[in-house]
Amino acid sequence: MKLYLDLLRTAGVGRIIAAQLTARFPSGMLSLAYLLHVEHLFHSYGAAGLVLAATSIGQAVSGPLTSRWMGRWAMRPVLILTTLVCASTMVLVALLPEGTPLPVYMVVGLLGGLAFPPVQPAVRTIYPKMVTSRQLTPLFSLDASAQEIIWVAGPVVTTFIATQISTVVAILVAVVFCVGGGAWFIFSPEVGRVRIPRSKRAFGKVLTRPTVLVVTIVGFVLIGACAAIEASVVASFGEGSVESGAVLSVFAVGSLIGGLALGHAPVGSWSLGKRLVIFFVGAVCTVIAWEFWTLTAAVLIAGIAIAPALAVMFAAVSSSVKFSDTAEAYGWVGTGQLIGAAAGSAIAGVMIDHFDAHGGFLAAAAFGLFAAIIPLVAVRALPDLRGRDASPIPDTEPVQTLRS
Repeated sequence: MKLYLDLLRTAGVGRIIAAQLTARFPSGMLSLAYLLHVEHLFHSYGAAGLVLAATSIGQAVSGPLTSRWMGRWAMRPVLILTTLVCASTMVLVALLPEGTPLPVYMVVGLLGGLAFPPVQPAVRTIYPKMVTSRQLTPLFSLDASAQEIIWVAGPVVTTFIATQISTVVAILVAVVFCVGGGAWFIFSPEVGRVRIPRSKRAFGKVLTRPTVLVVTIVGFVLIGACAAIEASVVASFGEGSVESGAVLSVFAVGSLIGGLALGHAPVGSWSLGKRLVIFFVGAVCTVIAWEFWTLTAAVLIAGIAIAPALAVMFAAVSSSVKFSDTAEAYGWVGTGQLIGAAAGSAIAGVMIDHFDAHGGFLAAAAFGLFAAIIPLVAVRALPDLRGRDASPIPDTEPVQTLRS
């Protein structure tokens, strides 16, 4: 813990972590808030699913693009524009009059997804400029662990407000976090001080970096497995049950514990594969679990590996690309994770319909197997950061000299 306390004492680190978590808090609220709100209006989970799908597609498409824009127009203008547009679409979804056709909600959801603020790529681009090279990997681990607060508290806050007050208020609370947290983050001094150089590479070229490609694919299957586990847990105990909420909370808490426990560990080429083998073991255990306590133990094992794996992925990307490409690289990684979440939920849903919850856990185990195998097979694409700096590769410019 001394390592993390030293990190939080570093000028600006505690503030920027708190600000970006607040700005990203709607990520843990919006899916459930939209689901409950649209289902209430149309009395159809299918209709709600279409709105969520449109929103997710927008986020997946825009992630790398808006991240790259930050190198062209600076972080603050891009973050201000996207925050205002995204918040406006959330207000529209909440306040559109009854009788509004479903396609209108889908279009608004798509626009909101396209404008989702690239806070995550921004903050992970800022981190290397705030701490020493020795502190960077632990900072990525602390960040990956702290974000579990979003996924634990967000759904709880949303469910309470939606059921006790209204779904409209639940969405508007998410708007408050989006605007308030966004303003806190945007006007943090670190955001103004860090300038991302304009990338000279074509859009998408960063994916030709083997490390970025491997991390993007691993993120796809890892988050797909997580989404499949979450859907299967709900199917095991029923939507809204206390048991499913408790198991999913343990899943997130396990990730938090794992991230804090392993944040100081040296990162070698095999580190990602080793962590994801642990995740795979936990995913397999969910298949053979037979009641609440065994399933809780299984997701705890799987959860312990998630934040440590994400921290290794962030450090690997950071150390493998030029500083001007980091934001776009993290944008692609985020897109892979979003598509993985959608694919994992969809495949698990089909398996649950045909084989009950165990079918969904089988899908999660299959995703987990690929998540473990890929970094082991592609180990040469992953950097060995033991004793090395995880900071991005500096951008260099030709310097003119005077000849005498």
